[in-house]
Amino acid sequence: MSAIEVILVDGQDRAIGRMEKLEVHQKGLLHRAVTVYVFNSRHQLLLQKRASGKYHCGGLWSNTTCGHPYPDESTRDAAERRLYEEMGLSLTLSPMFELSYRLPLDNGLIEHEYGHVWFTLSDELPQPNPAEADDWRYASLAEIRQEIAEHPERFTPWFLLTFARIPAEFARFTRAATNQPA
Repeated sequence: MSAIEVILVDGQDRAIGRMEKLEVHQKGLLHRAVTVYVFNSRHQLLLQKRASGKYHCGGLWSNTTCGHPYPDESTRDAAERRLYEEMGLSLTLSPMFELSYRLPLDNGLIEHEYGHVWFTLSDELPQPNPAEADDWRYASLAEIRQEIAEHPERFTPWFLLTFARIPAEFARFTRAATNQPA
Protein backbone atom coordinates (compact mmCIF):
# COMPACT_ATOMS: atom_id res chain seq x y z
CA MET A 1 0.00 0.00 0.00
CA SER A 2 1.37 3.41 -0.95
CA ALA A 3 1.68 6.31 1.47
CA ILE A 4 -1.31 8.64 1.74
CA GLU A 5 -0.66 12.07 0.27
CA VAL A 6 -2.36 15.29 1.32
CA ILE A 7 -2.79 18.59 -0.52
CA LEU A 8 -0.38 21.37 0.43
CA VAL A 9 -2.04 24.79 0.20
CA ASP A 10 -1.23 28.47 0.57
CA GLY A 11 -3.06 30.78 2.99
CA GLN A 12 -5.97 31.16 0.53
CA ASP A 13 -6.41 27.36 0.19
CA ARG A 14 -4.89 27.24 -3.29
CA ALA A 15 -3.19 23.90 -3.95
CA ILE A 16 0.59 24.27 -4.23
CA GLY A 17 1.69 20.63 -4.07
CA ARG A 18 1.26 17.31 -2.34
CA MET A 19 3.21 15.39 0.26
CA GLU A 20 2.95 12.25 2.38
CA LYS A 21 0.65 12.87 5.37
CA LEU A 22 3.08 11.99 8.19
CA GLU A 23 5.87 14.10 6.67
CA VAL A 24 3.49 17.08 6.43
CA HIS A 25 2.68 16.75 10.13
CA GLN A 26 6.36 16.36 11.02
CA LYS A 27 7.27 19.52 9.09
CA GLY A 28 4.16 21.49 10.10
CA LEU A 29 3.27 22.44 6.53
CA LEU A 30 -0.10 24.00 5.70
CA HIS A 31 -2.44 21.45 4.13
CA ARG A 32 -6.13 21.03 3.34
CA ALA A 33 -8.39 19.26 5.84
CA VAL A 34 -12.06 18.48 6.43
CA THR A 35 -14.00 18.42 9.69
CA VAL A 36 -17.55 17.12 10.18
CA TYR A 37 -20.03 17.86 12.95
CA VAL A 38 -23.14 15.66 13.09
CA PHE A 39 -26.01 16.86 15.26
CA ASN A 40 -29.16 14.92 16.18
CA SER A 41 -32.72 16.24 16.35
CA ARG A 42 -32.19 17.03 20.05
CA HIS A 43 -29.38 19.42 18.95
CA GLN A 44 -26.71 17.23 20.52
CA LEU A 45 -23.31 16.84 18.86
CA LEU A 46 -21.97 13.39 17.97
CA LEU A 47 -18.48 13.13 19.47
CA GLN A 48 -15.97 10.42 18.77
CA LYS A 49 -13.17 9.18 20.97
CA ARG A 50 -10.23 8.70 18.63
CA ALA A 51 -8.84 5.19 18.50
CA SER A 52 -6.02 4.77 20.99
CA GLY A 53 -3.79 3.35 18.23
CA LYS A 54 -3.87 6.54 16.11
CA TYR A 55 -0.47 8.09 15.48
CA HIS A 56 -1.54 11.27 17.26
CA CYS A 57 -4.24 12.28 19.74
CA GLY A 58 -5.38 8.70 20.32
CA GLY A 59 -7.90 8.28 23.11
CA LEU A 60 -9.05 11.93 22.99
CA TRP A 61 -12.59 13.14 22.31
CA SER A 62 -13.16 15.15 19.17
CA ASN A 63 -15.68 16.24 16.56
CA THR A 64 -17.63 13.57 14.69
CA THR A 65 -14.94 13.02 12.08
CA CYS A 66 -12.04 14.71 10.33
CA GLY A 67 -9.44 13.97 7.71
CA HIS A 68 -7.77 15.11 4.53
CA PRO A 69 -8.88 15.18 0.91
CA TYR A 70 -6.84 13.05 -1.44
CA PRO A 71 -5.17 14.92 -4.28
CA ASP A 72 -7.87 15.58 -6.92
CA GLU A 73 -10.69 14.88 -4.40
CA SER A 74 -13.18 17.63 -3.51
CA THR A 75 -13.56 18.69 0.10
CA ARG A 76 -17.22 17.54 0.07
CA ASP A 77 -16.27 14.10 -1.22
CA ALA A 78 -13.49 13.85 1.36
CA ALA A 79 -15.78 14.88 4.22
CA GLU A 80 -18.44 12.36 3.16
CA ARG A 81 -15.79 9.64 2.65
CA ARG A 82 -14.24 10.20 6.07
CA LEU A 83 -17.64 10.26 7.79
CA TYR A 84 -18.38 6.87 6.29
CA GLU A 85 -14.87 5.45 6.92
CA GLU A 86 -14.80 6.57 10.56
CA MET A 87 -18.41 6.41 11.72
CA GLY A 88 -20.22 4.30 9.10
CA LEU A 89 -22.59 7.15 8.23
CA SER A 90 -23.59 8.17 4.69
CA LEU A 91 -25.11 11.63 5.10
CA THR A 92 -25.54 14.81 3.08
CA LEU A 93 -23.35 17.57 4.46
CA SER A 94 -23.64 21.37 4.44
CA PRO A 95 -20.52 23.57 4.19
CA MET A 96 -20.36 25.93 7.16
CA PHE A 97 -17.05 27.76 7.43
CA GLU A 98 -13.32 27.57 6.81
CA LEU A 99 -10.47 28.25 9.19
CA SER A 100 -6.74 27.89 9.44
CA TYR A 101 -4.69 26.94 12.48
CA ARG A 102 -1.27 25.73 13.55
CA LEU A 103 -1.29 23.57 16.67
CA PRO A 104 1.46 21.49 18.29
CA LEU A 105 0.40 17.92 19.07
CA ASP A 106 1.26 15.62 21.95
CA ASN A 107 4.04 13.77 20.13
CA GLY A 108 6.01 16.54 18.42
CA LEU A 109 3.83 16.62 15.31
CA ILE A 110 2.12 19.81 14.11
CA GLU A 111 -1.41 20.23 12.76
CA HIS A 112 -1.15 23.15 10.35
CA GLU A 113 -4.40 22.97 8.46
CA TYR A 114 -6.71 24.94 6.25
CA GLY A 115 -9.94 23.32 7.37
CA HIS A 116 -13.31 23.04 5.68
CA VAL A 117 -16.02 22.52 8.30
CA TRP A 118 -19.26 20.67 7.48
CA PHE A 119 -22.48 20.16 9.46
CA THR A 120 -25.41 17.79 9.13
CA LEU A 121 -28.45 16.77 11.12
CA SER A 122 -29.28 13.07 11.58
CA ASP A 123 -30.64 10.65 14.16
CA GLU A 124 -28.94 7.70 12.45
CA LEU A 125 -26.68 5.92 14.93
CA PRO A 126 -23.03 5.52 13.98
CA GLN A 127 -21.29 2.23 13.32
CA PRO A 128 -17.72 3.29 14.17
CA ASN A 129 -14.70 1.69 12.58
CA PRO A 130 -12.61 0.40 15.55
CA ALA A 131 -9.41 1.45 13.76
CA GLU A 132 -10.71 5.03 13.82
CA ALA A 133 -12.82 5.42 16.97
CA ASP A 134 -12.82 3.69 20.36
CA ASP A 135 -16.15 5.19 21.43
CA TRP A 136 -18.84 7.74 20.59
CA ARG A 137 -21.52 9.72 22.38
CA TYR A 138 -24.01 12.51 21.88
CA ALA A 139 -23.75 15.56 24.15
CA SER A 140 -25.37 18.98 24.27
CA LEU A 141 -23.21 21.98 23.45
CA ALA A 142 -23.61 23.16 27.06
CA GLU A 143 -22.39 19.79 28.39
CA ILE A 144 -19.40 19.89 26.05
CA ARG A 145 -18.58 23.49 27.02
CA GLN A 146 -18.60 22.51 30.72
CA GLU A 147 -16.48 19.41 30.16
CA ILE A 148 -13.95 21.43 28.15
CA ALA A 149 -13.75 23.97 30.99
CA GLU A 150 -13.17 21.23 33.58
CA HIS A 151 -11.08 18.74 31.57
CA PRO A 152 -9.60 20.23 28.37
CA GLU A 153 -6.97 17.46 28.32
CA ARG A 154 -9.70 15.00 27.28
CA PHE A 155 -10.13 16.70 23.87
CA THR A 156 -8.10 17.09 20.69
CA PRO A 157 -6.36 20.47 20.25
CA TRP A 158 -8.28 21.28 17.05
CA PHE A 159 -11.62 20.52 18.70
CA LEU A 160 -10.75 22.81 21.62
CA LEU A 161 -9.88 25.58 19.17
CA THR A 162 -12.84 25.14 16.84
CA PHE A 163 -15.54 24.43 19.42
CA ALA A 164 -15.77 28.10 20.43
CA ARG A 165 -17.33 28.81 17.00
CA ILE A 166 -19.72 25.85 16.97
CA PRO A 167 -22.69 27.20 18.99
CA ALA A 168 -23.07 30.31 16.80
CA GLU A 169 -22.51 28.31 13.61
CA PHE A 170 -25.05 25.71 14.72
CA ALA A 171 -27.62 28.46 15.37
CA ARG A 172 -26.97 29.76 11.83
CA PHE A 173 -27.25 26.22 10.46
CA THR A 174 -30.59 25.57 12.16
CA ARG A 175 -31.99 28.96 11.03
CA ALA A 176 -31.01 28.17 7.45
CA ALA A 177 -32.52 24.68 7.69
CA THR A 178 -35.84 26.13 8.83
CA ASN A 179 -35.67 29.26 6.61
CA GLN A 180 -35.68 31.62 9.61
CA PRO A 181 -34.18 35.11 9.31
CA ALA A 182 -30.90 35.80 11.10
